[in-house]
Amino acid sequence: MKIRKRSRGETEVFTDALNDILFILLMFFLIVSTLANPNVIKLSQPKSKSDTKAKQNVVVSIDAEKRFYVGQTPVTAEQLKEALTPAIQKEKTEVPTVVINADRSVPIDEVVAVMRVARSLGARTVLSVDKN
Repeated sequence: MKIRKRSRGETEVFTDALNDILFILLMFFLIVSTLANPNVIKLSQPKSKSDTKAKQNVVVSIDAEKRFYVGQTPVTAEQLKEALTPAIQKEKTEVPTVVINADRSVPIDEVVAVMRVARSLGARTVLSVDKN
């Protein structure tokens, strides 16, 4: 008795539609990632004609109610030095930069207080402004 093998047809998966869906998802995530802003604290910044770009090593924000934030962590004015110390020390740059995002209505005394704390820790300070 002769046993014959059955010839099976090859299975095929059509991925043409999957390629289109993958491309659309890739474009969606690229667009969304460029719109994401790490500074989620809404501030109305002062305006300036020139714009100085600085690498944002450490960001300190002051909102209209005079609340301080190191990154996105809320701190009080008394806790500012303790919160900035580890953030500045972990930076690998020679002179770390503290970027100050202050609301337009914040008195300059609050901004100067942040500058003094940053200078005492050996960091350079930059005030963030909106370009005219």
